[in-house]
Amino acid sequence: MSAKTYEVRTYGCQMNVHDSERLSGLLEDAGYVRAPEGSGEGEADIVVFNTCAVRENADNRLYGNLGRLAPIKARRPGMQIAVGGCLAQKDRDTIVKKAPWVDVVFGTHNIGSLPVLLERARVQEEAQVEIAESLEAFPSTLPTRRESAYAAWVSISVGCNNTCTFCIVPALRGKEKDRRPGDILAEVEALVAEGVTEITLLGQNVNAYGSDIGDREAFSKLLRACGTVEGLERVRFTSPHPRDFTDDVIAAMAETKNVMPQLHMPLQSGSDAVLKAMRRSYRQERYLGIIEKVRAALPDAAISTDIIVGFPGETEEDFEQTLHVVREARFAQAFTFQYSKRPGTPAAEMAGQVPKAVVQQRYERLVALQEEISWEENKKQVGRTLEVLVAEGEGRKDDATRRLSGRAPDNRLVHFARPEEPVRPGDVVTVDITYAAPHHLLAEGPVRGVRRTRAGDAWERRNAPQEQKPAGVMLGLPTVGAPPPLPAAPAAGCGCD
Repeated sequence: MSAKTYEVRTYGCQMNVHDSERLSGLLEDAGYVRAPEGSGEGEADIVVFNTCAVRENADNRLYGNLGRLAPIKARRPGMQIAVGGCLAQKDRDTIVKKAPWVDVVFGTHNIGSLPVLLERARVQEEAQVEIAESLEAFPSTLPTRRESAYAAWVSISVGCNNTCTFCIVPALRGKEKDRRPGDILAEVEALVAEGVTEITLLGQNVNAYGSDIGDREAFSKLLRACGTVEGLERVRFTSPHPRDFTDDVIAAMAETKNVMPQLHMPLQSGSDAVLKAMRRSYRQERYLGIIEKVRAALPDAAISTDIIVGFPGETEEDFEQTLHVVREARFAQAFTFQYSKRPGTPAAEMAGQVPKAVVQQRYERLVALQEEISWEENKKQVGRTLEVLVAEGEGRKDDATRRLSGRAPDNRLVHFARPEEPVRPGDVVTVDITYAAPHHLLAEGPVRGVRRTRAGDAWERRNAPQEQKPAGVMLGLPTVGAPPPLPAAPAAGCGCD
């Protein structure tokens, strides 16, 4: 009698990645085991879709995937399919109507209910749809199966109080709700005790943290508090909003040693007229002012951004203003998107929808400009000596090139020559940068030094042969607020292989 296997398919933002780690932890806590790497379509006993709703074709993508699983499920009695995330929160009963072979639909506010809903669907032999209207438990308080042994997400808030006309997230994630600073730091300390050396503070609008308690400096205080956690080497955060980006945050970044010289600051558009139509509560001058202050305090900071091309009403002059900001800000990287209608957002109903051909042409011009700037900025790194946190799975060609890969303090991707001594993900190497491409750096000479870390030890423990691992160990926080585990295997309906 073997345990049932599960697979979680994640779409969308970092918040969904964070939630999926919790979904995996909940399932493992309830007795399921992860399907082996390389498993084929529909081989897992439980398939969970953690969906995103920010793209116009999100539902088409989901229903296409569900459609491919329908005949497989029909041939495999006992197989279950669950749909969660933002699209589930939005579509609710529609999912089961369109795909009646789905067993469970759950929303963004009640991911902790998944194991119970799966068991209820099995016992009652009918679909279970449960969408909570408010948050039941912070995702970070649930069991977790982290994808990385050395780096972790830490959610500091959920939801968003902004009303950007292109975004449906506030309607699906709800109003902003902050965690208590003590709870956040307790989680950070627990992660560090397990070997984690890098954490990313996560929120839909991360630097608005403190709005619940009326403390405008709560986020900068949190950054400084992370600086006191012994063993925590790297702190990052995403995604901030220019409206809430205050001078005290810049000071905290500059003065807190383990806060990395990296900033992801969404621009969306460089045009004041478009920003107003988007209901973005800043203008070009304010945005560039923030960039200037960050560069003055952190000269080596790598700044990245998000940009939407072709928002309704965008003129050629508006687009030229976006190009102007890109030239002035000199982003290390930009995540560029062609505007697509998000059903249920004000922008979807706006006049002046820009023709697809015009959007495509502007998009290509923007990408070409940003590629040129990214390459120029990366070339400035040549000759520098950097400490690189060795990563797992970052370099797709590492085996062929006999290299390893990792992230510099500013989060640039670095490929480096494989040293003679063993190096594990989570360890730190010191390298000299010899070549720059638009999206990565190369260190082709010998590695200057290797520092074995507790994070590398944690990776080694996780990847030790099964018989060497202590029984019952799962990385993550204690199971605070988790639903009760499923009954023993026979009662839970676990079948034989």
